[in-house]
Parts: sequence; structure tokens; C-alpha cells
Amino acid sequence: MVIPVILFAYKRLDVLERTLACLRENRVPLLVVYSDGARTEQDKPSVQAVREYLSRIDWCQVERHDRPQNFGLGKNILTGVTEALERYEAVLVWEDDLICVPGTYAYLCAALRQYRNDARVMSVTGWTNRHLLPGDVVDIPYFDGRAECLTWGIWRQAWQGMTGETACQKMKVIQDRGESPRHYGGDLPYMARHELESNIWAVRFLYHHLQHRGLCLRPPWSMVEHIGFDERATNAAGRNSWLINGELRPCPPIPAVWPEPIEHRACAARHRRMCPRPWIDLFPRTVPLVRRLQRLFRMGPIA
Repeated sequence: MVIPVILFAYKRLDVLERTLACLRENRVPLLVVYSDGARTEQDKPSVQAVREYLSRIDWCQVERHDRPQNFGLGKNILTGVTEALERYEAVLVWEDDLICVPGTYAYLCAALRQYRNDARVMSVTGWTNRHLLPGDVVDIPYFDGRAECLTWGIWRQAWQGMTGETACQKMKVIQDRGESPRHYGGDLPYMARHELESNIWAVRFLYHHLQHRGLCLRPPWSMVEHIGFDERATNAAGRNSWLINGELRPCPPIPAVWPEPIEHRACAARHRRMCPRPWIDLFPRTVPLVRRLQRLFRMGPIA
């Protein structure tokens, strides 16, 4: 089973070059690339430079999909992953600002093959934040009920239902079962309510796992680092410094015996502590005023 890496790119050639260098070092055999269209006239030269660079990849097989219009990150990922899973049983998903250590691709492919027939596991990831890592995890991967959007892998059957329901609809299923939508972080309900207007996708993915009580396999330390914390980022423009892991360690050893899919008991509490309810969600009547002030002073977005 060949497992492709789906790569989503837009206009940041400098970070894309670093990401592709890592994927080449990992000997990825197949890239399925979705290059988003320019959102503005000013972005067109940068988008074209990215596409020209992608056209010169000669170290693996490449399937190119150049969007004629701008989809935005959320629509591009939801559409691209859905299209790829119509042709491949399992995929790994990268964005253009995620670097990794050698061995990451092999590790994640081994995890996908190991749990391919276990419905309890819905995804795998190469990213683990140092602040979220349970204290007793040493060198064996562990399971988390909150999924991950930074370098992840999934099977076709686990993705089913991602395009048919919004994050709010999935959240309602959880609430109707008598479960708290904030059990894995107070940020989730807020993001769910703003999913469509903000063209984001990850909160739907997280609630998709919670809806089906699925687990995400996390490594014992991060194999991946996010390098896109600058003003050009779509959702992480310099305000998420706690997410930065720093220098990466070598890839963990692939387990000789993989763990049973049971969620680590510390995960939910750690997510609630690190991802509390946004202050603006506590005072919803202030949102219109803040947005007017942003437009007046040309400030950045609040979410």
C-alpha cells in the first residue's frame, strides 16, 4: 500500500523549500500537491513562484492540482483530502510550513498500517506539544481523544462524514449524548461557531473524532515542528508561541509492540488547561465593537 503525502501550499516559497527538503530526506515516494489560487493580485507572483518550484521536483512522483481560484485553507484541505481518499486507502497530510526529522514518514506509515483495521483509532500524527505531553510517556506512542491538525494521517473509512456535517452539527451530537463540548478544550465551541465564516477546518476534524469516540495516536515526542509563525500565516500568525517545540529530537523508535488503543488519562485535562475558553467567548456582546475597532484601526483578526 503506497501512502502518499498530501501537501497544501499557497505563497510562502521560503518555508515550502524547507518542508520539501525534509520530505525528500524522508524518501517520500508520492506527493499529491494542492496549490491554492491567489486571493489577491498582489499574491499572484508569489503563488506562481511556488508553482514553478513545485514543477521542478524530480526526486519523487508528483500529482499536481493547481487551484484556478482561491479556496482558502479550510476548503482546500477538506476538498483535497476528500479527493485523494477516493483514490488512496490512507494518506498523510502536510501543510507547507511543517518540517520533520528523518524517519517521520516511515514511522507514520507504520502506524497507519498497524491500526488500519481498528475502528477505535481514527488518525495518527507526528506532532506532540511539549506542554501537552503526559509526564509518564517515555518512548512509546500514546492515544489522545483530541485529534491533531499538524501533520496527520488518516484512512478512507475514518474520514467519512467529514464533508457532510459542520463542526457545530458534530458538537450537537456530543451535547445530545450529555457530554461537554469543552471537555477537550474551551476553544473548541468558539472555533466551531466561527468555522464557516473563517474558512477553517481543524475544529470539524477534532469534533469528528469526539463524535465517533475515535482516538489519535501521538508520538512520545514531536517529530514535527511548525515554522510558519509569521504575519503571512493563515491561522498562526505569531500569536501561538506556546505551540513552538524548539529543536527536534531524532525520530522515536518504531515500536516492536504497538500500544492498545486506550486514551491516556491525562490528555483531556491538559487540553483544558492549555486551551481555555477564549476571553471573547465569555463576553460575546463585545465582539461587534472589537470588529468595528479593528476595521477602524486596521488591526489583525481576533480569530
